[in-house]
Amino acid sequence: MNRRAFHRLFQSPGPVVLPVVHVLNAGQAAGNAAVAIAAGAPGLFLINHDFAYPDLLPIIRHVRRLWPDLWLGVNFLAVTGRDAFPVLGDLAREGVRVDAYWADDACIDESRPPEAQPEAEAIDAARRTSGWSGLYFGGTAFKKQREVRPEHFAAAAATATRFMDAVCTSGTATGQAADLGKIATFRKAIGDGTLALASGITPENAAAYAADVDAFMVATGINRTGDFYTIDPERLRALLALCRQHGARL
Repeated sequence: MNRRAFHRLFQSPGPVVLPVVHVLNAGQAAGNAAVAIAAGAPGLFLINHDFAYPDLLPIIRHVRRLWPDLWLGVNFLAVTGRDAFPVLGDLAREGVRVDAYWADDACIDESRPPEAQPEAEAIDAARRTSGWSGLYFGGTAFKKQREVRPEHFAAAAATATRFMDAVCTSGTATGQAADLGKIATFRKAIGDGTLALASGITPENAAAYAADVDAFMVATGINRTGDFYTIDPERLRALLALCRQHGARL
């Protein structure tokens, strides 16, 4: 997806802040969603760190019933799009809209040419036949997945643009900031494509990434200190304000 079209979608010239809720239960997910909406976040992601993804489905339904117009993305932890897209298609046929799917592993093989990516192609086929029409954020050189050496970052990123709407990368672990050189390499490799960053962003360091990154997918950096599960509204508002200021300068 062209990054200009992505920013138009959210009416945000600066980085789009998408809080990530580490879900425990329906009430906790809804409570965090309410905080994010009240702070002015344009959307959010739900992720299941502590239970299997089928148990997330009724929580997705619950949040969607509460906010029919909310931009809502999901991540089924450790589930590629090949298995997730049919589930999202079933939700769509129920009338439960999910606007985006984020997979930690988009199965890009940087050692193979872009036109020879059997795993990524199988995921793409599953998406096309699923009946689901949302955006796909695909993890590339992503934390806790197969290691990609820095000299192969550019090849991985460039190949990824063929298979997803937003190329999504990270630091080395949850809460760890990404190396700025890695982000610069990704930005150059994907050209005008959409780049999302899904670890280590905070109100204190976001300015360093704002020129190259189109979406900040953030949890620990805006959560209460020592709390993996609860958004701190003040930290979220500070990050949103910084991104608006960056957008105003463009």
